[in-house]
Amino acid sequence: MKLYLTGVGPVAEIEGRFVLLESTEWDSLLNSDDLHATVARLAQAGKQRDAIAPEELLPPIGGQEVWAAGVTYYRSRDARMEEAKEAGGEDFYARVYEADRPELFLKATPHRVVGHGQPVRIRRDAHWNVPEPELTLVINSRAEIVGYTIGNDMSSRDIEGENPLYLPQAKVYDGACALGPCILVSSEPLPPTTRIQLTIARGADTAFADATELARLKRTPRELVDYLYREASFPLGCFLLTGTGIVPPNAFTLQSGDRIRIAIDGIGELVNTVA
Repeated sequence: MKLYLTGVGPVAEIEGRFVLLESTEWDSLLNSDDLHATVARLAQAGKQRDAIAPEELLPPIGGQEVWAAGVTYYRSRDARMEEAKEAGGEDFYARVYEADRPELFLKATPHRVVGHGQPVRIRRDAHWNVPEPELTLVINSRAEIVGYTIGNDMSSRDIEGENPLYLPQAKVYDGACALGPCILVSSEPLPPTTRIQLTIARGADTAFADATELARLKRTPRELVDYLYREASFPLGCFLLTGTGIVPPNAFTLQSGDRIRIAIDGIGELVNTVA
């Protein structure tokens, strides 16, 4: 079962058919006692409709915050160490990769999030920018993982590399986070073989492509959620990006017009063009 947010309201995709969940408020829906059962019940009385056009899609977020976990893949650890080497901060990334406590940071508030087909941005004061494809957890107010979506954690590597304390500026700015195209509604963990793919097209050429598997994620989703909710409440729930295992080479940086495609098994594709 998949759940989309459109300009006319939530739409459920159940066994290949689409149903508009009328008179349903998104935040209340995500925080219902049993999301899967609630969507199924509402779909019985919902309005059948054709497939969703890309231009109808909104980012699947209401009033939730978006948080992110860092250095959760070995490849990400190495990349962070490389970019912070001149600033003397590489040891911090090695230590957090091995530590009990994960790195967690606020990535975006809703107005900074874009959806499938909408443009993402790179900072005007940065010269080394990359997308970070990430499995994203959808969590309700009770710290229950109720679904999964695709996230793009746009990052300015030169700013973070200059000084690790600049991480908020490297990560948090308008258009720096994309979510979508839908929420895969499930309380069950995704299989370790779940594949995450990144392709960056530049004109007619492929500028970069790579893939990884969820099995390479060092920390479990449940562990990340437990730390995030340990001393913080989320009355409307939260989205949590779980980190990236795909990092383009150091010589690569995004350019305006690049088309970023992130595909995750079972969820679909999130496609955005760099403004």
